[in-house]
Amino acid sequence: MSAKKAKQEGFTPNAKIKAQLRKLFLRSEERGFALKRDQATCVLCGVKHSRKVGEKVFVEVHHKRGVTNWERIYAVIREELLCHPDGLETLCEVCHRDAEEAKKTC
Repeated sequence: MSAKKAKQEGFTPNAKIKAQLRKLFLRSEERGFALKRDQATCVLCGVKHSRKVGEKVFVEVHHKRGVTNWERIYAVIREELLCHPDGLETLCEVCHRDAEEAKKTC
């Protein structure tokens, strides 16, 4: 789906989904664990993260296998979370909680 078409139809464009997932990853415990495990040091060349003036070096956390199937990720997010507005309804907090509890008992 093109970004223009998504915006016209009231759907979240893929670029916005990807940007939010990136923010989630940047703050994730998994990423933090990898940085701590590797002591914020590049495992290939040994350079260490530094914020010193004149010596700034930033390290990044790399997915070894890559994130290869963005279309599948977008599809699952759209199916489960960003579904069509016909599959959504507005509820107060109490009714929302009751509706979620009712799904658990079915």
